[in-house]
Amino acid sequence: MSCLFIFIALLLSSSCIRSLKALDQTCGNKVVNTIVVDKTGLGKFRTVQAAIDSVDELNSQWIKIKVKQGVYVEKVIIPLTKPCIIVEGDGQRVTTIRYDAHEATDVSSTFTSYPSHIVVRNLTIMNTYNHLRTLTTTSNGLSWSIKPAVAVTAHGDKSAFYNCDFLGLQDTLWDARGKHHFKNCYIEGAVDFIFGSGQSVYEDCHINATAGALASKVNFGFITAQGRNSVLDPSGFVFLGGSISGNTNVYLGRAYGPFSRVIFIQTYLSSVVVPQGWSSWNYGGREWSFTYAEIECRGAGSVIAGRVPWIDKVGSFITKQRFSIPNFIDQDGWISNIPRF
Repeated sequence: MSCLFIFIALLLSSSCIRSLKALDQTCGNKVVNTIVVDKTGLGKFRTVQAAIDSVDELNSQWIKIKVKQGVYVEKVIIPLTKPCIIVEGDGQRVTTIRYDAHEATDVSSTFTSYPSHIVVRNLTIMNTYNHLRTLTTTSNGLSWSIKPAVAVTAHGDKSAFYNCDFLGLQDTLWDARGKHHFKNCYIEGAVDFIFGSGQSVYEDCHINATAGALASKVNFGFITAQGRNSVLDPSGFVFLGGSISGNTNVYLGRAYGPFSRVIFIQTYLSSVVVPQGWSSWNYGGREWSFTYAEIECRGAGSVIAGRVPWIDKVGSFITKQRFSIPNFIDQDGWISNIPRF
């Protein structure tokens, strides 16, 4: 490879990075174009992916992709070079995107978003693998096979998910990285079904810990597996309000990193939450570095008498303020720039 070619490649790469950083500032506060997806053929496109593919590279203004009612069986990927997109359905369980890939977490996701400034609202996203009767032959005959099967993966910064249902069993929601706001969402699963290294607030979300037809195969599960890796890592999951219920006993979280951070504030915890509450998993002996807190929670599962000794069981006003939406994820006001319509 010639020196000139390397120089040109580096120049183009740095130019692209600068362009993406420039787009990260804002997308404005108005939708400038709406693309309709209708599987019956009444819209411009029949698939969500086709509509995303039509958006210009390095888009810098809000584009809405309006997905009409129906079930769309497809894998959807928003590439890094296409920020400022709103994917909006006709309502939860009215518009559904589903797929059943289950090879591994990094390739199984039904819906994957890479860029900053992405909004998803008013729809359901589902990985059907562990919901459908997918049987595997064993020496004992036919039995269920539980594998990681991701419904949603969020890589990009400053992204929001409003009025959405996320359905899966293991690894339902990969909150991978970046600042995210989830509001009025329903999240279903049983094993590590909210995991990753995102810096996110889950506001008024309903968490349903259930293995469904696989209940006999799951003795207990874990709601979160948060992967904060150092004291300087800004990531963490904050649950503000909302509720936890279901039919599968679960831990609130297990450590997916040595500085794992998960906080529940004023959340209703039903009896499905096991008394211990939390697990150090593969980081036994590092419990001093976790930030796990339950602040002003209520419900049968909020009794702290049996909790592990190394969590913050009381919390404080300062903690609540530190992990509020304005202070934790919205320091520059990006949430207020999301168009409401």
